[in-house]
Amino acid sequence: MCWSYNRQYGTRYLAAMPTNLYGPSDNYDLNNSHVIPALIRKIAEAREHGESSATLWGTGTPRREFLYSEDMADACLFLINLPDEQFVAIASNQHEPPLINVGWGEDVTICELAAMIADIVGFKGTIAWDTSKPDGTPQKLLDVSRLSRLGWKPSVSLRHGLELSYGAFRRERGALLPV
Repeated sequence: MCWSYNRQYGTRYLAAMPTNLYGPSDNYDLNNSHVIPALIRKIAEAREHGESSATLWGTGTPRREFLYSEDMADACLFLINLPDEQFVAIASNQHEPPLINVGWGEDVTICELAAMIADIVGFKGTIAWDTSKPDGTPQKLLDVSRLSRLGWKPSVSLRHGLELSYGAFRRERGALLPV
């Protein structure tokens, strides 16, 4: 749509397409949350209840890319503040759509992600995989080369972002507990 508007109306729109986002104020509801908040909650609750294992969906083999939400905000500000000649070159390109993928350009398996979260949460039990549940797409990974060439890269590593997210989960959950 941005490409069409730019050609038809002379606008200079571009779209920033993020990979899977996570971060503060995430949704930890087990019925409709995304991967990271669901894993944080399941593994944290297994630790809190002294369970010897935490059961997660699928096989753990799908690969996913994740980006901390504040890095996404930073990328948007970076794109908004591009020098005019760079912005125009992207928005006016007749061969490539004005679409910028935003992410790390690196992925991890869900199994690796769960192990990292277990370590951060302090869960010493085992991770069990319920293979009767779906895995989803085998891999979701963005090509972030356009944004990299412009000079932007994320600053919050996956591990650090998970640590921040677990801290936010604990604070938000504490606020919801009865007095």
